[in-house]
Amino acid sequence: MNQRRTVRSRLERLVREIAKFGAVGAIGFVVNFIVFNLCRHGLHLAVVRSGVLATVVAIATNYVGNRYWTYRDSDRTRRSRELPLFLLFSGVGLVIENGILGLSHYGLGLTSPLADNIAKNVIGLGLGTVFRFWSYRTWVFRALPAREAVETAESFLAEVPRPQRVEARK
Repeated sequence: MNQRRTVRSRLERLVREIAKFGAVGAIGFVVNFIVFNLCRHGLHLAVVRSGVLATVVAIATNYVGNRYWTYRDSDRTRRSRELPLFLLFSGVGLVIENGILGLSHYGLGLTSPLADNIAKNVIGLGLGTVFRFWSYRTWVFRALPAREAVETAESFLAEVPRPQRVEARK
């Protein structure tokens, strides 16, 4: 029973984390989409250059949202490593996202604005997002060890049978 409660609690935390990450990502998507199309069709920059610029602006937006909302309770003692790791894994996501765009545009010859947006903002961003979620929660915004220790101890204590009080005999 208590083990189910622990599993349920962890699952609920994961669902909340995914929802917050998704909300921040949705804002990042809008920023990415607008900047990409502004650079591509307004400023007439090359397609991958537009994609990279848009992704960089979205990464900055997402860092603020993830640091101060999604993972605000994560271990803050690792701050000196947090930003470089965030940028490293975001950079890998950037390569995934814009690699798909480049492959579609230059490799497959799908050069319409719709094809570019689907390649970058649906397929590339989708794959990049899965990678980013895994890497951010695993390496960048790690949970506080104390919280995990407390939760483990609480679940252990909840499973330990409590001694029953014995009435003193007269």
